[in-house]
Amino acid sequence: MTQAPQNQPALFDRPALSAHRARRQPTALFLHETARDEVEDRLSMVNRTFTAPAIISPFAEIWQDSLPGAKIVSDDDVLDLEPGKHDVVIHAMCLHWANDPVGQLIQCRRALKEDGLLLVLMMGGQTLHELRSALAEAETTITGGLSPRVVPMGEIRDLGGLLQRAGFALPVADLVPLTAEYRDLYHLMHDLRDMGESNAIAQRSRTPTSRLLFEMADHLYRQHFATENNRLPATFELVCLTGWSPSDSQQKPLRPGSAKARLADALKVPETKLPD
Repeated sequence: MTQAPQNQPALFDRPALSAHRARRQPTALFLHETARDEVEDRLSMVNRTFTAPAIISPFAEIWQDSLPGAKIVSDDDVLDLEPGKHDVVIHAMCLHWANDPVGQLIQCRRALKEDGLLLVLMMGGQTLHELRSALAEAETTITGGLSPRVVPMGEIRDLGGLLQRAGFALPVADLVPLTAEYRDLYHLMHDLRDMGESNAIAQRSRTPTSRLLFEMADHLYRQHFATENNRLPATFELVCLTGWSPSDSQQKPLRPGSAKARLADALKVPETKLPD
């Protein structure tokens, strides 16, 4: 079991997050459906048959018909997974809400058999950057300060490093950029609420937000980002992390200087010395 240090305050209010997720609307879960489609597509390209899958997701209904026989568990701090039980683990659209993301990945590695596959789909750093910018500018203008309103999300290079820290071999990180369009700021915020993605940051302000702030944020959002048809674009950056539980059968990098042929010969180009 891995948890954040006792003296380190939690970044997220998990009871509030659970309450938000309980109010989700199935018609608004398009990001989870996109993640499911990505997983199915990526698994189809792996030359292996997986027989013992596990899926970590806050919304089990999205995955019910995806992988036959999959064990579906919620993204609790301690995952309900048995050590060495699964040949593939999918962590679906919830690692960005983890107080201890490395701990979550370590638990996934422990649940995998040797040479088992981990697939993580999560939201990345550019997600909702337009909303973040508009709210920050409006709040600074009106109150002279800032409060956390949009969940912080990692950049792809940092997220890829989490796999190495968690002990995975052959780590790969890539992203799928998505854009949705909305009538106005309220339309976007209602959609986020229906996704179960409303603000659950532990240090969020508990004071009701004035309508003036949202009206100014809507104006600034439209001023800086509106499309030609006066719609508000919202970026959702879907990051995919892939790693394998270590195995002696996996390919290993060659020792420096152990190559049997020169690169210049392989490329059929003349070899020249570098300048001093």
